[in-house]
Amino acid sequence: MRRSGVLLHPTALPGTPACGSLGQAAHAWVDALADHGIGAWQLLPLAPTDGTGSPYSSPSGFALNPWLLDAEQLVADGLLEVADLATLPTAGDATRFDPALAERRAEALADALLRRAPQWPELLRRDLEQWRDRQSFWLPDHCRFMVLRRLHGQQPWWCWPTPFARRERAALAGLERDHAAALEREVLLQWQLQRQWQSLLQRARSRGVEVIGDLPFYVAHDSADVWSRRRLFSVRRDGRLTLQSGVPPDYFSATGQLWGTPVYRWPLHRLSRFHWWMRRLERQLEFVDLLRLDHFRALEAAWCVPGGDSTAETGTWRRSPGSALLRRLQATHGGDHLPLIAEDLGVITPAVEALRDSYRLPGMKILQFAFDGNPDNPYLPENFRGDDWVVYTGTHDNATCIGWWNSLSAEERGRVEAHLAGPVQAPGWQLLELALASRAELAVVPLQDLLCLGDEARFNSPGTTAGNWSWRLSGGIATITGPLQGLGEMARRYGRR
Repeated sequence: MRRSGVLLHPTALPGTPACGSLGQAAHAWVDALADHGIGAWQLLPLAPTDGTGSPYSSPSGFALNPWLLDAEQLVADGLLEVADLATLPTAGDATRFDPALAERRAEALADALLRRAPQWPELLRRDLEQWRDRQSFWLPDHCRFMVLRRLHGQQPWWCWPTPFARRERAALAGLERDHAAALEREVLLQWQLQRQWQSLLQRARSRGVEVIGDLPFYVAHDSADVWSRRRLFSVRRDGRLTLQSGVPPDYFSATGQLWGTPVYRWPLHRLSRFHWWMRRLERQLEFVDLLRLDHFRALEAAWCVPGGDSTAETGTWRRSPGSALLRRLQATHGGDHLPLIAEDLGVITPAVEALRDSYRLPGMKILQFAFDGNPDNPYLPENFRGDDWVVYTGTHDNATCIGWWNSLSAEERGRVEAHLAGPVQAPGWQLLELALASRAELAVVPLQDLLCLGDEARFNSPGTTAGNWSWRLSGGIATITGPLQGLGEMARRYGRR
């Protein structure tokens, strides 16, 4: 079915201090999409973020971001009292994402949950214990990791005292004994985050809105996953990297991009029949209807750089068992169709395309990349082969369409106007119409482009660490009814929902 969708991360939702949440505004957002006939909501990874606010560099490949927990919903569900809300920090600018304030609020909510837990009815506590048992693959180590991180001043795990860094049994037993309350706080946070997210997901499904998630290919070096399952990653016993991830030098960077995350020890993943990967994918697919695999090309071959290098220049391509992994997922998921999108941007080889196509995974097309003057440019809609694509005006890593248009030379603008057969007056909407008219099965637009915002609303600038992830919708959901209605009407003209 031909669909249209909007890209908006939950942190950018309005109405709460510091950070958007999974509460009333999120439910109103889902209803607004459904009311205007928009069939898909795309978001970024729901995982906890790194210190810059990036959800693509997370201390956990399984956990949800505590900053998204909604306080009012906890009161409505009977887990907290109204009086508990008065203990939450609120000072801040509700129009921008504030990681420090979001962290303080999450800590205060965790304290309140722990304080109120003894008063909860037995049925609720039984639900908690059943949930805890189902999460045994990842939850205990995640909680230990987060508590140890806090105890050691947020230092990376390889800088902790050796007994903890090496997970010695006596040290972990002591942690369980001496910091039981802190560990339970982490459990309660993750339990309620999952309950709130599943409520929101159920709301979206009941209204016919497909939820599209996002999964980073690599996990952070300083993560519960690497600390607890070091053998699966290119990490020495002392925490140093033997190999690290990145991409090679290209037109945009003479030294390539060095990401600093460990690469996978694929032989050990194969021996376990990809058990860690399968559990990771299965958990992510519990949260969404369709999942974008970031850096898909590394499933065919990954650029592996020596662990001590400071640039990506001397790396080598190493084959990955992507086909075996996808085949395993296909066998467990059932049916031929995998609910995945391949993020296949950049320089993609025929082997990567063959892997994508052999599992019939939709790839991505970005219209901002289409107008270089090459008539064979693969991002031009007339060059789409087949309809198995997701087409975007831009993504979270792009400038907004107005920012993009303002950055173009006169020659580049002329090429865009020639293709559109007229002057460009609303870049986001004109690229959106091009996307909706294309043969791609799904057309997605960032909310910033619907609102005709400039680069003050840009979500991320790759290669930078300051000022990213902070944009939020400043008004209530009702204030964007017009743009959503316009998208819905335009989508229907092109046979989309």
